[in-house]
Amino acid sequence: MASVEELQSVIGYKFKDKSLIVKALTHSSYANEMHMGKLNDNERLEFLGDAVLEIVTSRFLYLNYPEYSEGDLTKLRASLVCEPTLAYCTKDINLGKYIFLAHGEDKCGGRERKSILSDAMEALIGAIYLDGGMDCASDFIMKYILTDIDEKKLFHDCKTNLQEVVQAKHDGNVEYKLVSEEGPAHNKTFESIVTYHDKVLGSGSGHTKKAAEQEAAYQALLNIKEGNICI
Repeated sequence: MASVEELQSVIGYKFKDKSLIVKALTHSSYANEMHMGKLNDNERLEFLGDAVLEIVTSRFLYLNYPEYSEGDLTKLRASLVCEPTLAYCTKDINLGKYIFLAHGEDKCGGRERKSILSDAMEALIGAIYLDGGMDCASDFIMKYILTDIDEKKLFHDCKTNLQEVVQAKHDGNVEYKLVSEEGPAHNKTFESIVTYHDKVLGSGSGHTKKAAEQEAAYQALLNIKEGNICI
């Protein structure tokens, strides 16, 4: 297991309270295996880091995209703070190398699992916030997350992400249904819905069927994240 000291060197931030970075890197499987107790894993720090990430990202987008509407800002923010994007961002610091995992989770490829990586990234943000304040947390977010935004917008695949979210809890696949098709052949508008066991998760429109489905998946992800729909 690579040292906590090494990760501090990689990210360019030295913790005053080393227990915070240790907790940020402690996955629930490791805490369970070591009989550390539920509150000694990184889930509470993940909760905090998620909020810090959202406010820093919101401020950045508000100041740097003055031409974007509220809806456009919301969509862009969602693409920057979603699980696949955060997991992608961890590659710059090789975060998976430093996470404390149970033996079985490690053997099963946990260090490459998007959910584990993204959760650890948010927990690390939360730890930096508690240790050094908002400015230090913001500097970390700006350096490792709020970069290459155009690339990350394209990187985000809502359909794949939605399927992974659903399959993490249930068996089966979501289904996309075309509900309307309007306009001339050269400028059609399609409207689709995405369902799971006949429950509508989201709807979307676009100039191609694929775009409509991606928009429907995006709306479904927002609905699930904000608690508007339970799956």
